[in-house]
Amino acid sequence: MLVPDSGKHQYILYPPDVSEEPTIYQLRHLFSDIEAIAQIPDAMLDIRVNFHYCIFLNHTAVACLGGLARLVESRGGQVIFDWETLPGAIQANLAQNGFLFEFGCDQFPWDGNSVPYWSGCKHDATLIGEYLQYKWLGKGWMSVSKALREAITGQVSEIYLNAYEHSQSEVGVFSCGQHYPTLETLHLTVVDFGIGIPSSVRSLPKNAPLNSLESLSWAFQSGTTTIQGAVSRGLGLNLLQEFITRNHGSLTVFSNDSCVTVDDNGVRYEDRSIIFCGTLFNIALRCDERYYCLASEMALSEEPLF
Repeated sequence: MLVPDSGKHQYILYPPDVSEEPTIYQLRHLFSDIEAIAQIPDAMLDIRVNFHYCIFLNHTAVACLGGLARLVESRGGQVIFDWETLPGAIQANLAQNGFLFEFGCDQFPWDGNSVPYWSGCKHDATLIGEYLQYKWLGKGWMSVSKALREAITGQVSEIYLNAYEHSQSEVGVFSCGQHYPTLETLHLTVVDFGIGIPSSVRSLPKNAPLNSLESLSWAFQSGTTTIQGAVSRGLGLNLLQEFITRNHGSLTVFSNDSCVTVDDNGVRYEDRSIIFCGTLFNIALRCDERYYCLASEMALSEEPLF
């Protein structure tokens, strides 16, 4: 919730509660705050973040909050976090995943159930690959062969690369994740504050007539690109989608006013009536006891399940 402030700062942002597996209602409030801040004139863009009404702040909200702060700063504004309003549980999590250290607190992150908060203004394939391999899928929360882990993280790296190449984001890409032991799930969120996938797709004259859902569908096809002369790549993500299906996990993408979901029910493109100028990916995997490997590795495993 964003409200005017009669004091030194122009606005106060009260982050909404966002649970482990956020509902559309919770995300609508989160995206509404982002859109409201995007409409504020630069001269009034001073924001104080107060956590008084926040009980739980999941990995998606952490990535969005970090990106929002950098977006405000890029426009000449400032964001002040009222750390003293942080509930103890949220403070511990933000310290563990490195968010507090990123924003000026003298609390070094440590290894735990968090996939660390990450941000980058420029694409660095090596850093992104190491982050995904060793901080996300390689932490032992799931039993995945080295070859499959490398293949999946390679496809997820495409999400980051496409964000840098197509989103036109001035502040780069932001990411955070979490292993939720009680839910037996592993999540990763990747978000940018650019023009959004549908807007990028419609920048091609041949795609101008497409609506948001058609644009999102076009982007998910292998061999598509909005950059003239670039290698036709598209989001594709075929291996990732197959892995998610076998694992009974999910992939959810919000961009502009559209959404795509990949889960046990297949691939669904929907108008969610949520406006978000950027693009948000959330990958949710089930941390079951199965062993996952590539088909080419089947002879090496007694019970290969992928």
